[in-house]
Amino acid sequence: MHSTLALALATVLSLPLLAEPEPEKASLPSSDPSELKADGFTPLFNGKDLEGWSKVGGTGEFKAEDNCVVGFGQNIRGNTFLRTDKTYGDFILVFEFQFIDPSGNSGCQFRSAQQNGDGRVFGYQCEHDSNKDRSFTAGIYDEARRGWLYPGIASKNDLEETFTAQGQRLFKWDDWNRIVIHCKDHHIQTWLNGELRADFEDLDEKQFTPEGFIALQVHGGKSAHVRWKNIFLKPL
Repeated sequence: MHSTLALALATVLSLPLLAEPEPEKASLPSSDPSELKADGFTPLFNGKDLEGWSKVGGTGEFKAEDNCVVGFGQNIRGNTFLRTDKTYGDFILVFEFQFIDPSGNSGCQFRSAQQNGDGRVFGYQCEHDSNKDRSFTAGIYDEARRGWLYPGIASKNDLEETFTAQGQRLFKWDDWNRIVIHCKDHHIQTWLNGELRADFEDLDEKQFTPEGFIALQVHGGKSAHVRWKNIFLKPL
């Protein structure tokens, strides 16, 4: 072997192996309200009453209690929503929720609207799933329009199985669950208790909604009882 080539080969072999770069981890907002405010987040709920919110839809009820928004009802006709009076486009939304009655389904609407201005609520929803077998909490549902967007329930693909398995591992039935929703242009992401859940880009220009209100849902049915707290939003 030529001496120059041998020397070069020996030099290469003596160099330390470079590790593969780790994937970039999302920097999630703090769970401390004071730190959220310092980072530009604004509380959407004042902890005392429902100022800035309006009830629309079905026969479910909402109240402010113990620094929480409480959604509840019996024999509820139609889906009921507590919506913000303001609308929002690109943002990071954080909140915590808890099922008191696990038999009642729920969710958080975002970039949503009402048909004809004051009718049925439609738009993106971050699911709060009371179905223990499916466990789609923090999946993205398109209320009163396209149905499931992430995972796409019509596809019956492997994503549904892995999404359910992750949800069953993460979800806390007897405690608070922390949700983060990140909307930037067409890109929508959700996190549940610190782990990425949905990662969706809405390329359907006919249905894509760039702005709308936030709303908490009491799903129609025999019974519902769910609580939300520490609801903060930061515009992007």
